[in-house]
Amino acid sequence: MKRTVRLNGGNEICRSVEKSLDDYFHRLDGEQPHGIYDMVICNVERSLLSLVMHRAAGNQTHAADMLGLNRNTLRSKLSKYGIR
Repeated sequence: MKRTVRLNGGNEICRSVEKSLDDYFHRLDGEQPHGIYDMVICNVERSLLSLVMHRAAGNQTHAADMLGLNRNTLRSKLSKYGIR
């Protein structure tokens, strides 16, 4: 039997990203930001992949299923971030 788990309110991740970005802008202290999109995507993706691989006990097929990705796509992303 499959269960669907929903995060409380569904916006917790969004609020965390918004808070982190707000803190980032404050720390810039007037400097112009650049490359924000890539910075956020890389950090979130790396964390997501690491956590899911840990939850899947290193099983790439199971992790790919959890993520809704093709296993080859997952393998490519893991290689990109040096995650085993």
